[in-house]
Amino acid sequence: MRDRRRARWPIAAVFFAFVAGMIVAWALAHYGPPMPAATAVRLKPDTAETATSTAATTSGAASRSAASRSAASDAAVRTSGSLPHARLRVPIDGSDVATWKGAFAERRGSHPHEAVDILAPRNTPVHAVQDGTVEKLFVSKAGGITIYQFDPTGRLCYYYAHLERYADGLHEGQTVAQGDVIGYVGTSGNAPANTPHLHFAVFQLNADRQWWKGTAVDPYEIFQR
Repeated sequence: MRDRRRARWPIAAVFFAFVAGMIVAWALAHYGPPMPAATAVRLKPDTAETATSTAATTSGAASRSAASRSAASDAAVRTSGSLPHARLRVPIDGSDVATWKGAFAERRGSHPHEAVDILAPRNTPVHAVQDGTVEKLFVSKAGGITIYQFDPTGRLCYYYAHLERYADGLHEGQTVAQGDVIGYVGTSGNAPANTPHLHFAVFQLNADRQWWKGTAVDPYEIFQR
């Protein structure tokens, strides 16, 4: 009798571990990973912005004054100087980095945006800002179709969200060169359906270099280095 009870324990343990794994997988697929914060580690992704707040911000982008952008930029997180130095290219041709100033610190409900929104027509090509590796292709409720790209040093992650689709053949583990087309601008996730744009963010990876963990840094500051 005791032998039968002992034989049941491993089976029960495997069953409960399987159930727990399925719950975690469902949660990630439905809600997406949390986005990395400037003051705390969370998975950005990604992308906890709401459709309402995004619509309000993107629709008012053209009328936002230079003075208000300058004030907001004062609150942006400055980098420590320990980040890798590299010449980056903008992810969307024609984007003016100067217009990104202050966007990082803009509020999205109760938290800062920690990214920049680059408006462009639907299906505009999105380019890799630097050489690197496609670490993760992820689809979430907030960010929609997203790409996590690691830089060559594995210290920075570039995050591209609200894509319409990936470039043909793009896959995890793929090496990409700066300028390669990796996706196309869209409105997936919680982006307003009538406001296609690229949600672009940069975060410094933790020592364990996990794609869903890191500290957000201001893309404007990174591109101005």
